[in-house]
Amino acid sequence: MFPVGGVGVMLLGVALSGLLFLLLAMATRRRLGTVSAFAFAGLLWSVVVIACVTLIPAQGAPGVVSAEGRLSGCSWDIGGPAPEGFWIFQSGQRALNTALFVPSGVLLVLCVARWRAGWVLVPLGLAGLAAYSAGIEATQLALARIDRACDVTDFVDNVTGAALGVAIGIVLVPVFRPWRGRTRRHR
Repeated sequence: MFPVGGVGVMLLGVALSGLLFLLLAMATRRRLGTVSAFAFAGLLWSVVVIACVTLIPAQGAPGVVSAEGRLSGCSWDIGGPAPEGFWIFQSGQRALNTALFVPSGVLLVLCVARWRAGWVLVPLGLAGLAAYSAGIEATQLALARIDRACDVTDFVDNVTGAALGVAIGIVLVPVFRPWRGRTRRHR
């Protein structure tokens, strides 16, 4: 049985991890520069927030799920039936799944833009976010007790959100200039 769940548990996880990553940003600010430190910590936090929202049961601990009630595979019905509302915001679930990954894409770009290898790291990071989304869907399938469903539409929406975030991040790089504040080592 999954012992915890509900919106309160999700929000507690988001808040505690936010404090932890704020401390990380403050600790790495001198070494990385303010923008890069907060982008790095924010990227890590956004990944934890995604896990809290997608892997903690929304309606509390669901208890025991019988073998007959467990799904045997992911839904491959792209754009198929999705609830119109979600447990916090009244909007389409697809829009929320997309919006959930946008901050990760933005912060990924701001995090790696300070390095020359950023043009390689951004596509690799986007692939990593896609793999993370696939891992979440696989976890939702394997752990029926979290009362979530594996759906390929969620994967498509999540990757779309991450890609939109990357595009927004590319636009924001000249504004934030994460390479400023970089410490140089003297020989």
